[in-house]
Amino acid sequence: MADVVCLCNEVLDVDLREYLDTHPVGSIEELREQASICNKCMQCQELVESEIYLARVRRQRAEGQF
Repeated sequence: MADVVCLCNEVLDVDLREYLDTHPVGSIEELREQASICNKCMQCQELVESEIYLARVRRQRAEGQF
């Protein structure tokens, strides 16, 4: 079951992970610039930053497998 990451924008964790897996986002600021997923309410900053980090790790692992 999906969990809500950001209450302001009603963003689900699975949607955020899917977006981050397909878009190389390096920071929460980049995410704000690229998508309407995050505004500046800052309530979900820790969660979003951890998802950005985990997506970066997944991309690095995927690149290393080839």
